[in-house]
Amino acid sequence: METQLNSRMKKFLLVINCIILAIGNCGGPLITRLYFIKGGARIWLSSWLQTVAWPIVLIPLTISYFNRRRESRDKILSMVQNNSNNDNNDNTKVILMTPLIFVASIGIGVLTGVDNYLYAYGVAKLPVSTSALVIASQLAFTAAFAFLLVKQKFSAYSINSIFLLTLGAVVLALHANGDRPNGEPKREYVLGFIMTLGAAALYGLILPLFELLYKKAKQDITYTLVLEIQAVYCFFATGVCTTGMIINKDFQAMSREAKTFELGEGRYYIIIIWSAIIWQCFFLGAIGVVFSSSSLVSGILITVLLPVTEILGVVFYGEKFTAEKGVSLVLSIWGFISYLYGDTKSSKKTKNQSPEQEMIDKICTP
Repeated sequence: METQLNSRMKKFLLVINCIILAIGNCGGPLITRLYFIKGGARIWLSSWLQTVAWPIVLIPLTISYFNRRRESRDKILSMVQNNSNNDNNDNTKVILMTPLIFVASIGIGVLTGVDNYLYAYGVAKLPVSTSALVIASQLAFTAAFAFLLVKQKFSAYSINSIFLLTLGAVVLALHANGDRPNGEPKREYVLGFIMTLGAAALYGLILPLFELLYKKAKQDITYTLVLEIQAVYCFFATGVCTTGMIINKDFQAMSREAKTFELGEGRYYIIIIWSAIIWQCFFLGAIGVVFSSSSLVSGILITVLLPVTEILGVVFYGEKFTAEKGVSLVLSIWGFISYLYGDTKSSKKTKNQSPEQEMIDKICTP
């Protein structure tokens, strides 16, 4: 019964994190693009905004802390009233982050800070259709690193899904061949392209690193612990970007940039604030999906949401809905359905499997 409840909770958390990821994955690029389109030009500032809203995570962590204290107090009182032995007091212990998890979170945070800058540079220099390559190649990198780091198993359906989703994003990116912004030097355009691919490769590594951290941690991984990891790694990612902002004097430039912003000074700061909040949804949703499922599923969801972002670009920014975007949308939906079908089929097979066969599979699995 307890296992069934845990399974239901995992599914519930997966749905919630998918929604949070969708908000961040679709809203983040749109609001970042709005910043650059309307006169923003500070790349380190754009990088900084991706993780600076990490204190939001402290709200659910604080609620969780007081709930755990209350539950522990109630358990102790219950045991005292029932004259229970103190040896049964293990359940009142609060699981804390170990030094291993803390150090690993710092390392991932530094990598994320670098990735934030690479991504922001690409968004500043490339058209949105070209930046589709970020998502396209990211899924391939995620699949490769997941295979190397966490021994991710691939079925015919998941391989087909990866191929279709990657192909859909590449089709979208091919439209950008003659799409270099007017007045932008070719060197800057090429450098932006390289930075974009670098961001894709690095985040393709980061997602499996989270999954590896969960597997190697010598303690139970709860969702509260996931939130703690989120706070730590985003704090250090923000530290990397803050250092870049100080060196580049972005803090001093913000007030000047706000005065010349096309939408006005007040809306400049509104965009800054909402950008930070929405990007925090992306990072929280991404590692939440890794916790509830796997890094591969997180990568697939990020990719399948790409055409949604493009459609929102058509709605809000008046971009053309080209044939390439239509083909990309169809391929992405096809790939996502392929993955869901394969996952459902695999779940049914596991559910119908006998306990003896399940034990044999676990023994035979390296």
